[in-house]
Amino acid sequence: MTIHSDTTLAGGTYLVTGASSGIGRATAELLARRGARVIAAGRDAARLDQALAGLAGAGHAAAVAALQDADGAADWVKSLVEAHGPLQGVFHGAGIESIRPVRLLRQQQVNEVMGGSLFAALGIARALAGRGAMPDGASLVFMSSVAGSAGQAGMAAYSAAKAAIDGMVRSLACEFAPRRIRVNAIAAGAVRTPMHERLARGGTEASMQAYEAQHLLGFGEPDDVAQAAAFLLGPGSRWVTGTTMVVDGGYLCR
Repeated sequence: MTIHSDTTLAGGTYLVTGASSGIGRATAELLARRGARVIAAGRDAARLDQALAGLAGAGHAAAVAALQDADGAADWVKSLVEAHGPLQGVFHGAGIESIRPVRLLRQQQVNEVMGGSLFAALGIARALAGRGAMPDGASLVFMSSVAGSAGQAGMAAYSAAKAAIDGMVRSLACEFAPRRIRVNAIAAGAVRTPMHERLARGGTEASMQAYEAQHLLGFGEPDDVAQAAAFLLGPGSRWVTGTTMVVDGGYLCR
């Protein structure tokens, strides 16, 4: 078996959420280059169409969705399976950024942060646990963050959501193991994405320089995380499950 071949993922259908920009888009592009048929999902139809047009190969599809709760996400994934067949892999990269002091945090913000990340992830997993939704040996990958392990002021809700993702994959790995379906997460550091740029506008140049200096290798690029996602979705990770892969440019080891 050639693990790093450009056609490693050929013949499989892979769902990528958050595919209209940033890490999700980079992951969709990389999977397509490796031969996958990609279902690119996102909130914005116009941006999603642009992302779809940039995918190598043929047979890809777009799926507009705003994932905010487990039931809705489960029903949506079931409909995708009915339309496109079983999924060989899923990368759930969708999510909402949030920096808000806890004294200003309201239930609506908590619901938004938890909904797009944790609740949607649970719904996706629930749908894929059903008969015929995934073949044996498939793979699920969820986006986490170094914020789930390292504290930062104003990120209580976001950190809680990502820490919950890390715990979730450990238990899901146990549930899916009888079918050799792997379940993992990726804890990313600061990556230059549109989300990152929006957050950067709220700080000073000096504060952003200091933040980048906390990453031994500087800020990352979307493809840095996409490469990790492609590995976890592909056959090279056949013996990796229940773990959170840290891809952070050295942030957590400081």
